[in-house]
Amino acid sequence: MNRHIAYFSFLLLIQTSTSLAQNDSALRCQTLINLSLTDTTMSSAEVVTANSFSAPNSNNVMSMPAFCRVVGVTTPAVNFEVWLPMENWNGKYNGVGNGGMAGSISYGAMAGALRRGYATASTDTGHTVGPISFDASWASGRPDLIEDFGHRALHVTTLNGKAITESFYSKAPAFSYYTGCSKGGQMGLMEAQRYPYDFDGIVAGNPANDWTRFYAGAHLWYSFAMLADEEAWIPRSKLPALGNAVNAACDSLDGIEDGILQNPLACNFEPEALTCPVGVDNESCLTPKQVSAVEKIWSGVTNSAGELIYPGLVPGGEASPGGWGTWVTGSEPYSSLHWRGGEGFFRWFVFDDEDWDFRTFDYDRDLEYALDKVGPSVDADDPDLRTLRDNGAKLIVYHGWSDPDISPVASINYFESVVDLIADDMRAQNYDTALNSTQNFFRLFMVPGMGHCSGGPGPDRFDTLSALENWVENGIAPESITASKIIGGEVTRSRPLCVYPEVAIYNGRGSTDHEANFYCANPAD
Repeated sequence: MNRHIAYFSFLLLIQTSTSLAQNDSALRCQTLINLSLTDTTMSSAEVVTANSFSAPNSNNVMSMPAFCRVVGVTTPAVNFEVWLPMENWNGKYNGVGNGGMAGSISYGAMAGALRRGYATASTDTGHTVGPISFDASWASGRPDLIEDFGHRALHVTTLNGKAITESFYSKAPAFSYYTGCSKGGQMGLMEAQRYPYDFDGIVAGNPANDWTRFYAGAHLWYSFAMLADEEAWIPRSKLPALGNAVNAACDSLDGIEDGILQNPLACNFEPEALTCPVGVDNESCLTPKQVSAVEKIWSGVTNSAGELIYPGLVPGGEASPGGWGTWVTGSEPYSSLHWRGGEGFFRWFVFDDEDWDFRTFDYDRDLEYALDKVGPSVDADDPDLRTLRDNGAKLIVYHGWSDPDISPVASINYFESVVDLIADDMRAQNYDTALNSTQNFFRLFMVPGMGHCSGGPGPDRFDTLSALENWVENGIAPESITASKIIGGEVTRSRPLCVYPEVAIYNGRGSTDHEANFYCANPAD
């Protein structure tokens, strides 16, 4: 009998202790509203119970553990949120990035970090957007907001996020990581270049880092290619013919016919081969003006001196859902994301003129003006990462070869610029020496067949954060990362992503849909 009493007393003690701990955590959460942070006002601090949170303007309840939700704003208008697991905190912090013109909290990315046990934070980067994608009207006459959007908002949010985390748990995060893609990739490289002490590790995916040149040489240039003369615009219905022709010419160059171009730069397909016969214009061919548009999009734009302003897109994945039909052509003229992005950026960031016409843009005069005016705020193009390296931090960049938005060649060019700087710093005469030194802290992974951050014909699901954790915390640099294609909840194909310049090579045995049958090697070997 006494044993039963003792047992139930023990259970009661456990329940009481748990209840007290929960009440203590709830109280500590609520008191965070009184935390004093530089130029920052706390709006709310409250406990959100498990599986009860819906993002604003959404009725979808997110599956998440209970967390302390802290909401605040830093002068002038940097809205941010910090989420802190009520239980099972992994002792680490994960800042997450945005997409497009930002303008909202990245709730989905925060939810993913929270499920992994991270304390996490996101910012709208200092403004809110309207209902139109790539809205940039908020930047009119506000260089301070452009500065926040370009780099400052994430930095101050990171400082606040880590301070709030330390206050709640009574200890600082053991490790701090950043993850983001697209605009979020630009944000990650800004952190690496300007604020190298903020994070122990950074993942920057499909980064729009060379922002001003990207908007001029991609967003705006594609509008020139297809809309300066509207007869050059390519309807979505013609994209399958273009995509199929590219695959027919280049898919087998890597020894496997799988709908994926391992190295699109090796593809020498000429769009002229799709030219419609005289008097014909149907879905199986391109008119001469449409052929010229494709050539311009693939080649990129140069200035009057013949210098490349920004690299073009590369062949592959043109007809994939979310590919050229969304980004490049749109459902009709003036509807593509490239058109909206380029027109909005130059109208409001650069010229601040609501009547500005893209056809007036001069790639010598106006590009230099844009670079001088907003480049210092938004361009993450500095190759000097030595402070990041010396701080012991690590950087992973990945980029989909079938990205219809940001040229994958731009990420290769940035990586090579870092290698060149390291070579100069080391006075290295041998490229491999500088490459190896760079790869000690910065690794690039090119993703065959992946579109813009996801999608495309190739495997597009992979876990860079775990690879980064293992590198930072255990000193084990990722030699490859497994990528999977998931359809209907099932893995249909997997491949290794290799450290650039290595590529995945089929060993000649077994299924080409299984990553175990590939190895990473330099294609030049």
